[in-house]
Amino acid sequence: MPDAKKDTPHYQGHRQRLKEKLARNARSLADYEILELVLASVLPRRDTKPLAKDILDRFGSLKEALMARPDRLDEFKGVGEGVKAHWHLLQEVHARLGEASARRGETLSDPADVARAAMARLGNKGAEEFWAAFLDSKNRVIAWEQVSKGTINATPVFPREILATALRLEAAGVILAHNHPGGDPTPSAEDVRLTERIRETAEGLDIRILDHVVVTDREFYSFSEFGRL
Repeated sequence: MPDAKKDTPHYQGHRQRLKEKLARNARSLADYEILELVLASVLPRRDTKPLAKDILDRFGSLKEALMARPDRLDEFKGVGEGVKAHWHLLQEVHARLGEASARRGETLSDPADVARAAMARLGNKGAEEFWAAFLDSKNRVIAWEQVSKGTINATPVFPREILATALRLEAAGVILAHNHPGGDPTPSAEDVRLTERIRETAEGLDIRILDHVVVTDREFYSFSEFGRL
């Protein structure tokens, strides 16, 4: 008669203990143990402890690991499309939670509100993306939309497209946002020129450009806070 205990993979008992530990006191789990359980949800028949430790060693922290672009996981043996799809899912959950302040009907009263939404949505992207929050006369969000997507250091933005959207939505104000994949939120000379062009065009349409925030995954720069709008 086969020995069921002997046939059970050694990591199954370990994984069950981790789940019990999670239920009792989630904060007691080490970062690699959290990552083990994340990986186990898509690799249930594999011991995910070595992989979790390898990923953490490579990226340096749990946050950096979970926010890594999915294609960067290709270097790890045994990571396939299922794991990468799971990473996309986790990052989309993170982005949507971070975008709570930019949801329709919310009132924006601080540049940090849009900055948080932009950091969650764009901070870990490998290419520049330009987004905008369109607001009514009471600074309530009408829409939070992608305007354009570009390369690692540039994205084509046409002021007329942003303002055409603002007119279509009957927006009274706009907050611009884009990311710098290089890790420095300081606006470039082109960022400054573009912001000024959009502001000047918007004035003629009686639309206010309230701010332009430039974000990375950790920091942001607000044109408004630095007196540049």
